Amino acid sequence: MALITDWIRPLYNPKFPHSQSQLHQSKMSLSLRPAGFINPISSSINPYSAIHLKSNSIQINAQREDFFGEEAKPFVSEATNPEPEVFAWSSAILPFLFPALGGLLFGYDIGATSGATISIQSPELSGTTWFNLSAIQLGLVVSGSLYGALCGSILAYPIADFLGRKRELIIASMLYVLGGVLTAYAPGLGILLTGRLLYGLGIGLAMHGAPLYIAETCPTQIRGTLISLKELFIVLGILLGYLVGSLEINVVGGWRYMFGLSVPIALVMGLGMWSLPPSPRWLLLRAVQGKGLLQEYKEKAITALSKLRGRAAGDKLSERQIEETFVSLKSAYMDQESEGSFFEVFQGPSLKAFIIGGGLVLFQQITGQPSVLYYAGPILQSAGFSAASDATRVSVVVGLFKLVMTGIAVLKVDDLGRRPLLIGGVSGIALSLFLLSAYYKILGGFPFVAVAALLLYVGSYQVSFGPISWLMVSEIFPLRTRGRGISLAVLTNFGSNAIVTFAFSPLKELLGAENLFFIFGVIALLSLLFIILLVPETKGLSLEEIESKILK
Repeated sequence: MALITDWIRPLYNPKFPHSQSQLHQSKMSLSLRPAGFINPISSSINPYSAIHLKSNSIQINAQREDFFGEEAKPFVSEATNPEPEVFAWSSAILPFLFPALGGLLFGYDIGATSGATISIQSPELSGTTWFNLSAIQLGLVVSGSLYGALCGSILAYPIADFLGRKRELIIASMLYVLGGVLTAYAPGLGILLTGRLLYGLGIGLAMHGAPLYIAETCPTQIRGTLISLKELFIVLGILLGYLVGSLEINVVGGWRYMFGLSVPIALVMGLGMWSLPPSPRWLLLRAVQGKGLLQEYKEKAITALSKLRGRAAGDKLSERQIEETFVSLKSAYMDQESEGSFFEVFQGPSLKAFIIGGGLVLFQQITGQPSVLYYAGPILQSAGFSAASDATRVSVVVGLFKLVMTGIAVLKVDDLGRRPLLIGGVSGIALSLFLLSAYYKILGGFPFVAVAALLLYVGSYQVSFGPISWLMVSEIFPLRTRGRGISLAVLTNFGSNAIVTFAFSPLKELLGAENLFFIFGVIALLSLLFIILLVPETKGLSLEEIESKILK
């Protein structure tokens, strides 16, 4: 497989300047770049001088000419041998932790809602006079946050770059608090649904802003680990919601405690984001777009980067990194409008990024992720697991397994890379879906097959689509359209989730479980082909390198 992907990757990962003007700019930037200069924000140390770079570039181009049988355009950065930035983990923890709490609150809502829907419908335990909810009313309670997340994703598209990543996450935390309070103290169904909608708005903004902030502020060599760790926080949130539900399920009005526990976590998130600096890359983007005094934005970016790396305010290293990043951004956009148009995300490099990122989050949902776990209880019951009689206990068991597998992905994503985890994990997803189809069709007498398939699906998803899709979305878009691009990817994710969730029951009745899982398996094979042909490897590349090497 490695040989196949190595052959395919050059088809979609061109690394050459496309015009004489770009070639001239590359030579100019080299002549101005001193030996040992440090790459912007990602801070990869370049041990070569400009002369060595040009010399190596000539050698590389000669090799390319021999290989392709024609003159190849020079690409100087291939001759570099970057070394990872030296940083303190202590300075990277808080800029990751507080945005990641937005993901934890998203997961908590998923877990807590499963127990809250049982509690709120109980005549003895709901503590209300309106416990007898219709199917439509219950569906609105369950999916209210999903509708809110869809609205939040749409809202983020036009305003995200104006607000900035920090303010967007602060607003998300405020919506979490307001939604949690209204839901916990709701005197009637109308207030409860309003609270669910507001909480969902917070989810939409948080799931957009958190990967943006983390990707733009963390060192390059741990970007994959930290963004994947955000997925671990989502799973932790789901598990926390399951645990709270199991503890409060027999308490009168327990659903209020389940929903209300999100409020103190959201307060910590908001106060933490208030203490963090804005994204240096966002500040420089605003400077390039002419949204304020150039020197003022650059000074703010230097101060922000110094704080993020735990250095003294205004240190020379941060100043050089910011200056190099600014030159790179200005050079990239000098022949374009200062600010991207509303529809630019559907053009050129941004469209390519959206096909990659949007395609991953779409396949993440339409391979059956919202549906397969609905069968966890019946599958475990058929295998004779006593814990399956208690839905909350089964949920905790599955949640713990998800947590372990996500932890494996977090530990390996920056070592193995994105593509190997995606290819291996999605292959496991396809196999598990075909096994589930076979179980419901011809292997009903072998329940261990269903249990193995269920665990294979959960494990494969958590090392591939679960963390890697959001990682790729956060790093693949050009800075110029990153805010809008990620908002569209988040919208694609929640929209496809809603479609699969609402279509699952009628499709199950129409086709039967065996045929539905078979269809999901075929879609998983198509997603595997999509990954092999179109999804690039971004391990070890700074965000600027991804933009210049992969998207152009």
